[in-house]
Amino acid sequence: MMSPPLSLDEEVRLYTTNAEREKYESQATLFGVIVALDYLERAYVRDSIPASEYSPACTRLLSQYKTMLKLVSDAVPSVEEFMTRYRMDHPAALHRLKVGVPATVEHSSEAGVETGKWVAETTQSFITFMDALKLHLRAKDQLHPILQELMTGYARFKGSKDWEGRSRLVGWLITLNGMKASDEITDEQSRQLLFDVDHAYAEFFRSLSSGKADAS
Repeated sequence: MMSPPLSLDEEVRLYTTNAEREKYESQATLFGVIVALDYLERAYVRDSIPASEYSPACTRLLSQYKTMLKLVSDAVPSVEEFMTRYRMDHPAALHRLKVGVPATVEHSSEAGVETGKWVAETTQSFITFMDALKLHLRAKDQLHPILQELMTGYARFKGSKDWEGRSRLVGWLITLNGMKASDEITDEQSRQLLFDVDHAYAEFFRSLSSGKADAS
């Protein structure tokens, strides 16, 4: 018995379950992050984007890459294998992913390299924590380690003790400390926490621009 002919107008479905759909969507997002990072790197090399815009954009993409790689780790053993599988020719992006920090940090002067590294790491911590909330992570054992790492980096900067965002983040750290590992914050708490972290992130960058965020 012959099978029915295929319709060229019929959409081909790559998945049959929600889990498979999320897997393919996550891989598509990873693909997009790599392409975007390659464009950003090339734009920076050609002086098409200033360092002040390049650094936070690159840090955000690196953080998103790390988040997405964790979500697809069962299907993607390495970024090199992923890029080979989908015939991605993006050497600038691959180099940046291997280095793990923006070019502004990689090529900093000897005097400023440590501070530049701390800025990049703290920025990544902010983005990683906000992404975790947006991905609906709610349990203490999921959020507390990331927030603790964020606060460790945040405290390296002299002016942080006077920043309004610091007291808010400390308050949330105390809240999470008082919970059991499996306890979860509510959706309302998550929304407020995201607002407070976003506020602290904006304040951190304003301090960088004004020179008030020197590392201690």
